[in-house]
Amino acid sequence: MEANFEANRRNKMGVMPTGRLLFTMALPVCISMGVQALYNIVDSIFVSRLPNALTAVGLAYPMQMLMIAVAVGTAVGMNSLISRRLGENRHEDANAAAANGLFLELVSALVFTALGFFAARPFIEAFTDDAEVARLGTEYLQICLIYGAGLFIHCGCERILQGMGKTGLSMLAQLAGAVTNIILDPILIFGYLGFPAMGVAGAAIATVIGQFVGMGICMLMVFLGKHEVKVSFRRFRPSRTAIAEIYRVGFPSIIMQSIGCVMNVCMNLVFTRLLASNVGVDTLSVYYKTQSLIFMPLFGITNAAMSIIAFNYGARDRQRMMRTWRLALFVCVAIMLAGLLCFQLFPSEIVAVFDSQGQIGRVGINAFRIISLHFPIAAFCICASTLFQAIGRGVYSMILSLLRQLFALLPAAVILALVTRDVASVWWAFPIAETISLVISLFFLARVRRNELATLDG
Repeated sequence: MEANFEANRRNKMGVMPTGRLLFTMALPVCISMGVQALYNIVDSIFVSRLPNALTAVGLAYPMQMLMIAVAVGTAVGMNSLISRRLGENRHEDANAAAANGLFLELVSALVFTALGFFAARPFIEAFTDDAEVARLGTEYLQICLIYGAGLFIHCGCERILQGMGKTGLSMLAQLAGAVTNIILDPILIFGYLGFPAMGVAGAAIATVIGQFVGMGICMLMVFLGKHEVKVSFRRFRPSRTAIAEIYRVGFPSIIMQSIGCVMNVCMNLVFTRLLASNVGVDTLSVYYKTQSLIFMPLFGITNAAMSIIAFNYGARDRQRMMRTWRLALFVCVAIMLAGLLCFQLFPSEIVAVFDSQGQIGRVGINAFRIISLHFPIAAFCICASTLFQAIGRGVYSMILSLLRQLFALLPAAVILALVTRDVASVWWAFPIAETISLVISLFFLARVRRNELATLDG
């Protein structure tokens, strides 16, 4: 305990006032994630100018979500393990966590490359009988999957930096990749500056180039910088212990985020097969891209908070970790209340940005107003999941998401679709599911306080 205290005095996550610490760590992450959300929106705005392209990209989106879920979920396990080992003053184990995490990211990237070759077309064709939509969706998805290694390695390197509390460095890499994507989007989609007009394929190429730019910068920071965590692959052999620890938190996180992919797939099936409505697919795609502007700052705060909480959980400082969690909760609820206000007051203006083809209209406006009702509740549930992941109880987050998005949202959506035969009614499934999630969150928080937190000092 004494050794840990002396070591932790040298790390800002153990000594800096929590308010200032959370702000300084979260701000760079919020900025980088905000820019990332912006380039997703810009991507959709440009794509919406092309016939059938918005529907095609919307059908490809669930598989992209799955790829992101595996990349980010593995990185979350790395982040939690690195921060906990640093808090325990076990630097060699933190190094092993980083090296094994990057190895897992690379293996995952190779799996998705194979999926790009063999599964992209069958996946898209499962949702549509329109040959042009299927062609565009397949073209877009194959590029994103086959050349997705930049995303995986970038996520891993970024979380190594975040696990050490160096979120400012990870922000620079995120910004570089996002800005590259934003600049290249119109050039490659519409054929400016002497480039051929590549349409939907151009949007995909801009995305993967941006990911590789971010990966390159992030790797330079991790491997060439002087950090507490030193990554080396000299004489590297995968460690069964480190991999198990990474996936103890990371695998539930992958499952939790993959549920979003399953939910999106099933919602698309509800719209295309039960209601025969492409406008539902388009609206859902636009909603997810737009709501990311609200959710990304929230995820930036919770990502920073997770590193701080995990570090102080490893250092057995209950007072400091819970002070950080309560502060993060307050800020996240405030952000989501602001998002709720925007979606209630300006839905027509938001929809108009993406509706150059006149495909969404009133359906999108109603959807934005109904779905956004769950924003403040989501803030609490996401903060609760962050606490569970930070203390190594990622399975709680997984169960929470399973109940929320498979056993509540989807049944509610199917029932509403079958009973009303109306796209507009399906959106009420989101507030219903989030309310159930709130109840489960409170139950798990009570268990964590009674069991894990009761054994800590303070």
